[in-house]
Amino acid sequence: MNVIAQPLGALLKLIFDVIGNYGISIIMFTVIVKLILVPLTLKQTKSMKQMQDIQPKVKEIQEKYKNDKEKMNQKVMELYKEYNVSPFGGCLPLLIQFPIIIGLFTVLRNPVDYGFTQEIVETGFLWVPSLSAADPWILPLLAGATTYLSSITMTSTNKKDPTQNMMKYFFPVMIFWWGRSFPAGLTLYWVISNLFQVGQQVVINKPYSKQKEGSN
Repeated sequence: MNVIAQPLGALLKLIFDVIGNYGISIIMFTVIVKLILVPLTLKQTKSMKQMQDIQPKVKEIQEKYKNDKEKMNQKVMELYKEYNVSPFGGCLPLLIQFPIIIGLFTVLRNPVDYGFTQEIVETGFLWVPSLSAADPWILPLLAGATTYLSSITMTSTNKKDPTQNMMKYFFPVMIFWWGRSFPAGLTLYWVISNLFQVGQQVVINKPYSKQKEGSN
C-alpha cells in the first residue's frame, strides 16, 4: 500500500509547500484526487444506470424460470450480452478506487511519515485546535451527515432493497463513530470528499433525470 501512499503523500506535501496551510492543503488535495477519479465515477454511474434500465427484464426472466435456475442464469446472461451490460461494470471502478482511498487514509493518518513535521500536522484549522488530534463532535457529525447525503444522491438499481436502505442509515452512524477517534485531518478529508461526491452526483444524474422526464 506504500506504493500508492508515497505519491499521494508527495502530492499533499507539494500542495502544502505552495499554500502553506495544512487544513486548506487537505481540502485542495481532496479535490484534486476526486477530479482524477471522475472518469471512474462516470463509468460506474453509466454501468449502474444500464443495470437499472434492464432490471424489469431481469425480473421477468427470474419469474419465468424460477424453477429452473440454470435456464434462468443462461437467459439473464444472454440479456446482458444483448444490451452490452456487464454485471460487474459498477464494481470494477470501486475496486480500483479502494486502494487509492486506503492510500489516502494512510497518508492523512500518518502525515509525519511523508515529509511533514509534527508542528505542521498539529496546527489548528477553523475551530479544530489540532488536525492531528480527533475532533470529538463537529467534524464527525459533518462526516456522518455528508455520508448520508452522498448515499441518497447515488444512483440505486433497487431503491426498495432493505439492505441498501439499512446501510444508508448504518454507514453514516459508523462514520460518525470512527470520526470521533480519527485525526481531524482525516475526518476533514472525508467531509470534503463527500461534499464533492454530492455535487458531482447531482451533475451526473441531471441528464438521466431529463431522460426519465422525457419518457413519461
